[in-house]
Amino acid sequence: MKEEIDYVNRSQYRLKVMKSLDGNVKIPSEIAYDTEIFQNHISATLRQLKERELIECINPEVKKGRLYRLTYKGEKLVDNL
Repeated sequence: MKEEIDYVNRSQYRLKVMKSLDGNVKIPSEIAYDTEIFQNHISATLRQLKERELIECINPEVKKGRLYRLTYKGEKLVDNL
């Protein structure tokens, strides 16, 4: 868990996205608005966090309006930030 916390803390983008998703399900544009991060950076950040299994897309079959939320592992990580 410490390694994952360090990974998230090394990037303000990852940290803001994780906090934005805490207790929420959001589309990337909502995350971008909440965090004041450009949309293209949000997409890259979501991909990074998904690879680490900290977030998940709950409707991957759609092209537009994908919904993201924290995984159980991601929730525990946010609790420790």
